[in-house]
Amino acid sequence: MDWSKIKTIFIITFLILDVYLLFQFMKTRDANKYEIATEASFEEKLKADEITYKELPKAPIKGQYLSATPKTFTKGELAKLKGQAVSIKDPGTTISVTLDKPLQISAKFEPAELSTFLKDNVLFGEHYQFWEKNDKKNTITYYQQYDNFPLYKNIKGMIMFTMNADNQIISYQQTYLTDIEVLTAKEEILSPLKAIETLHQKGVLKPKSKITKIELGYSTLVGLAASQVLAPTWRFVVDDKESLFVNAFEGQIIQFNSDEKSKVE
Repeated sequence: MDWSKIKTIFIITFLILDVYLLFQFMKTRDANKYEIATEASFEEKLKADEITYKELPKAPIKGQYLSATPKTFTKGELAKLKGQAVSIKDPGTTISVTLDKPLQISAKFEPAELSTFLKDNVLFGEHYQFWEKNDKKNTITYYQQYDNFPLYKNIKGMIMFTMNADNQIISYQQTYLTDIEVLTAKEEILSPLKAIETLHQKGVLKPKSKITKIELGYSTLVGLAASQVLAPTWRFVVDDKESLFVNAFEGQIIQFNSDEKSKVE
């Protein structure tokens, strides 16, 4: 056996491997440099447009798809609602409730005012979080949450209180999502800066905007009568007024129109 030739072959093989590994390293490094340069360039664009935002998380964030089922309320559950007249709508996933005694709230309503009522008098009330008070429609809306993540504008997981002219809650409608399960393993989602870039490129985020709140929740990706698929979703609150939403996996802008969701490609 010619050990000299074998030795030469090994040396050449390792040299080729070293060159390949060096090439991959340089490629990865250049890609990272490009990404950093792109982010820096975009941040300069935001600065030029006088768009400000809160400090963004540095570490990668992971998310996953969920599935959920609209709950069908039972007579036994409705019997627990004391001091309330309850009717149920077909197919049993929506209940309408009228309070025997109106509940007074302050003119400058704070969500804490309803905390005890939700906990003690509403089915699964602790699973909802405040969304908005609409003085024009005389309503207060809460949406369901999962693992402290809000389910944005999900009409299958919602409580809507109705008020009278004296700032008293007189009734509410409720839906609830149950059997919420994880569909996929966790994967890295779009960074909030990339989501902001999408909003900026599409002209949705206007110059001189101030992003006052950034949070992660879920929106309905597929909604059927019997089930839903929920996707991680970034929410950006602009000037403490408008909410903008971006699918955190696909990077699409989500628009909610009259309780129906559409996407901007």
